[in-house]
Amino acid sequence: MSEQDYLKDISEIKDLMNRSSRFISLSGLSGIFAGIYALIGAAVAYWLVTNSGREYLILDGKVFKFIMLDLFLIAFFSVITAIYFTTKKAKKAGVKFWDASSRRLLINFLIPLITGGAYILIILNQQKYGQTGALMLIFYGLALINASKYTVGNIKYLGLAEIVLGLICAVYPGYGFWLWVLGFGVFHIIYGAMMWIQEKK
Repeated sequence: MSEQDYLKDISEIKDLMNRSSRFISLSGLSGIFAGIYALIGAAVAYWLVTNSGREYLILDGKVFKFIMLDLFLIAFFSVITAIYFTTKKAKKAGVKFWDASSRRLLINFLIPLITGGAYILIILNQQKYGQTGALMLIFYGLALINASKYTVGNIKYLGLAEIVLGLICAVYPGYGFWLWVLGFGVFHIIYGAMMWIQEKK
């Protein structure tokens, strides 16, 4: 066996090991749709607040409950869409959608996300509303970075962008809504479009 063949075999073994320990990258279309859902949800939330007669929210108010439902629907449709397009991509690539690597990905994604969600609910219960947008962006960014070790793709860069945006939001809480729109809406669409173009290539 020549040295070239030997190096080729090592490269193939390394590639197989990498594939077995990492989940396939999420579909670019799922990122685009997640961004679109976020923009629609943000428009609904903006309409609810501007037509409520108040410039602030109270925890036991109807508007707050509608906004919580709005956020839940954004997350729900984003997850369903991600599962649909990524399952389709996995079948096309001839790999399993649900295996040990996808379980590791999900667990490492959910730990920071659930922690952040619980913390946000705690401070909301204390009527501290100012940093909600910043915390959502930061914990979501941490969740993406934590999960990036178990997926093929560059979601860690999206995660870093979300964290930076969250820190800016913490400094300028008055722009929290618009920075949330930028992070969850525009950034997702840009990232999803880049991934989709890469997939087509």
